[in-house]
Amino acid sequence: MEKRINLGVIMGGYSQEREISLKSGAQVMRHVDSNRFKIYAIDISAKGWYCEVDSKRIAIDRADFSANLNGEKISFDLIFNAIHGTPGEDGVLQAYFDLLGIKYTGSNSYVSALSFNKRDLLSVTSDIGIPRAKHLSLNKGQALSTEEIEKVGFPCFVKANRSGSSFGVHKVKSEKELQQAILDVFEMNDELIIEEHLEGIEITVGVIPGENGPQVLPMTLIKTEHEFFDYKAKYLGESEEITPAPIDQSIEKQLTQYALKIYKDLGFKGATRSEFIIRDGIAYLLEVNTTPGLTEQSILPQQARCAGISEARLFDRLINDAL
Repeated sequence: MEKRINLGVIMGGYSQEREISLKSGAQVMRHVDSNRFKIYAIDISAKGWYCEVDSKRIAIDRADFSANLNGEKISFDLIFNAIHGTPGEDGVLQAYFDLLGIKYTGSNSYVSALSFNKRDLLSVTSDIGIPRAKHLSLNKGQALSTEEIEKVGFPCFVKANRSGSSFGVHKVKSEKELQQAILDVFEMNDELIIEEHLEGIEITVGVIPGENGPQVLPMTLIKTEHEFFDYKAKYLGESEEITPAPIDQSIEKQLTQYALKIYKDLGFKGATRSEFIIRDGIAYLLEVNTTPGLTEQSILPQQARCAGISEARLFDRLINDAL
């Protein structure tokens, strides 16, 4: 029998997305082929990095990302990255694994860092022809002029520049609300963007590795009674997610072209999930996620199942892409 590959599934992280990440990691562990891989759960947290081995929590040696069990050194041939937010989605751990020569699922450190920085990503994708909303960028300590605010108008969104799962996102309808939202966001992030509110429908587009290059999955239409697709709408069932999205073929074609262009031109790997707003027949990019949720309820696995791809096959594709 061929020797099993040591697969470390990293989950948790340092951000408010930690609990969702733990669920994503657990789902990966349930569906990965245990005949092919020896699977280890690795919890990355601000309190420490630990590997679960035989019901024991063993500290990870950060010098080479290994664990020591009764004098036996456990090293990892491959890392499955299930961390949403820092340090797994922003390029930090990717750079660390690159230094150690350890393979991992998903995009490299540069592309991960770029996509996690909303204003940098939108600037780059705008340069390659992907529409985006009117916007302003603001750093902590800077002030806004009335002319700049009028450029975007109300209502608008105030977003933390580096955050996920809609944490640090505020929809505001007046200058007073705007100033308070800016103060709130600067409590968690030193940079923010102020973005025009686009009245339209929200579509999520998943891309995964396919047999003949990247594959666009059936798209998802997001419907919610909330002001926007916030954390509760995403994770507490307070939204309706319709897959495949009931949209015109022309819109679907446009979204497919944009999603593939972003994936190929920017050099993404693994799975991505791009968020768009459709207004007047035009798709405007909001953001791109490089470690999308992988729980049973998460959008990307829903899209994969709609395409006839099981969780086991989905995770297998992401692993093969990394190997």
